[in-house]
Amino acid sequence: RRQNVKNQKNNIDDERYGMEQNKNRFWTGVLTGALVTAFAGLVIVGMSLGIYLFVRSAMGQGGVVQEQPGITNAGEERDLDYDSINAKMSLIQQIIDQYFLYEEDLEQVEDYIYIGMMAGLEDPYSAYYTQEDFEELQTDTEGIYSGIGAMLSQNRMTGLCTVVRVFENSPAYESGMLPGDILYEVDGHPVQGEDLSILVNNYIKGEEGTDVAITVFRQEKNEYVDLTVTRRSIEVPTVEHEMLDNEIGYILITQFDLITTEQFKAAVDDLESQGMKGLVLDLRNNPGGVLDSAVEIADYLLPDDLTEYDQGEGKTMIVYTEDKNQEGEHYTASDGHALDVPVAVLVNGESASAAEVLTGALMDYDRAVVVGTTSFGKGIVQNLIPLGDGSAIKITVAHYYTPSGYDLHGKGIEPDVEVELDEELQTQAVVEPQDDNQVQAAAKEVLNQNQKEDGGENANEEN
Repeated sequence: RRQNVKNQKNNIDDERYGMEQNKNRFWTGVLTGALVTAFAGLVIVGMSLGIYLFVRSAMGQGGVVQEQPGITNAGEERDLDYDSINAKMSLIQQIIDQYFLYEEDLEQVEDYIYIGMMAGLEDPYSAYYTQEDFEELQTDTEGIYSGIGAMLSQNRMTGLCTVVRVFENSPAYESGMLPGDILYEVDGHPVQGEDLSILVNNYIKGEEGTDVAITVFRQEKNEYVDLTVTRRSIEVPTVEHEMLDNEIGYILITQFDLITTEQFKAAVDDLESQGMKGLVLDLRNNPGGVLDSAVEIADYLLPDDLTEYDQGEGKTMIVYTEDKNQEGEHYTASDGHALDVPVAVLVNGESASAAEVLTGALMDYDRAVVVGTTSFGKGIVQNLIPLGDGSAIKITVAHYYTPSGYDLHGKGIEPDVEVELDEELQTQAVVEPQDDNQVQAAAKEVLNQNQKEDGGENANEEN
């Protein structure tokens, strides 16, 4: 008996040791990625210093300190000196030609010049897209692609990519992928710190029918899980809807693509034909997307003549932007349609950008109760600008503001009614609305609004 007890104790210790090893392996990988990045930065600095000293020697400066090469001063303004930059790049190329051990990929070198220029802005939302990247990005916004059917989110501080949604009956769903899974490797390629768009376009998407091997870290179990996912053509279900109890409609918008507006209108029309008396609009884990789609949906929900924040235009302000010159665009309602039922909007920490535009507009006009947790807080606008050769840049150009002038960037939108998702639901691939405590809390708020309206009508009749 003592020996059996001892063996059981050893087995428990082995399990604990294995779990601890997995946990240490994961965080060691994260730390290693951070250290490699830092080391690479030091190497770049060292190389830059070496080139600078080489230039000084080659040009016979004799130790005289010069202005920073490539930059000219005009009063307080600083401009790039392209003649100096071209000369320095020519010098670097001469050094490469003379000393570089391996064969140079000139096309890649050119791409990284542009990538580095955008990276120098130190804005995580500005980027350079090669022709291939730009084509993939355009495919994304059309809502149809060949992939695995999962939505990912990236923490800008740690670089970790986490699964926030797995679409039902998708390849990811069938492989056993779960919300909360942290991507560790894709086809043997470590992905910590990899740019999310590059990770998705270059590693996860691919030819239909091919397999992709994905290793995820499942944090609540401290274990790595190896998944084999077979890619197939995915039509992103950006809008899903159904009727809940008490004739309350439920619409889920997963992201804002070019196809989303028409899908949303069709969902509203279908629910209205079933006698909808209130609406729960679910924007949880919605990363945003095409701003025009969010504006058109707000337009469909709001009357056109709300003048509280109209800025003299006599129309319902939905959102407005302001650039570095205090100029921008005003987006107003104009479609002649409005939804005259109580609305509750569901948001969480992954509701961002265009999702916050729609939420902010409905909230400012008291046309919806916001339920859930504080939204992400991305209140800046990016423009995608083609460069004429198939490539493009995405660049931050403006702040956007809710109709009342609220700048949510870095702060998010705080809900009127704060409700956390039940812990046991956070890692389920699919949660039905009737089992979702946040959906039920939002539905309750819709019912409360209905009851207030009914009570007010009855009071008027009695008077």
